[in-house]
Amino acid sequence: MITQRLQEALEAGIEQIGEVAILRDVRDAPFALCHVDDRERFESLETHRDPSMARDISTWAEDGHYRFTKGELSLKRGWRLLLEDADQLRRALELLYPAALGLWLAESDGTIEIQHLRDKLERQTGMYKFARNLSDAGAQQLVKTVCGPGNCCVKKILWQLDDKTPLDDSEASRFDGKLAPNAIPLLCREACNHFVAECRRASKAEFAARGN
Repeated sequence: MITQRLQEALEAGIEQIGEVAILRDVRDAPFALCHVDDRERFESLETHRDPSMARDISTWAEDGHYRFTKGELSLKRGWRLLLEDADQLRRALELLYPAALGLWLAESDGTIEIQHLRDKLERQTGMYKFARNLSDAGAQQLVKTVCGPGNCCVKKILWQLDDKTPLDDSEASRFDGKLAPNAIPLLCREACNHFVAECRRASKAEFAARGN
């Protein structure tokens, strides 16, 4: 079903997801992927034909650091994936952006499940349990300093602080998860582990500032 919906989206004009260009009917393959900034030099890129190579491509950034979230704006360049059919295309995209296609379709169908921040923090245990004490103001500030394209994350935030407290207006809260109009959006249905870790750090700083 995901493969079929993906094909329908491509026929309707979708050409991108995150930093990845989706190309059709290139020489030697019905589908191809490359970094969006490499489209003009597509023929000279290092060529791969195995969709599982997408895992290696997406794991490390150009400067060698580990990409802890695939929504990070740091996908390396210089590669192209030539793919034999729509199923290989789907497999490669799911390695480049895990769960992105399923979340996109679930949002389109109105069935996506969202976990708000307070619910996420209340489930933390061990060293991260302290994150529960973060103030609303502290959480709102973290969204502005951790999330959004200005902080190298290109996912659309779907969660709120809780079901009654939306995020403050900011570049991060407004971003639609697309780097181009004809793109599949990248969606964030719950705060990532990096954000939770930052909540713990900020909560400890608030505690110290109160003189406790």
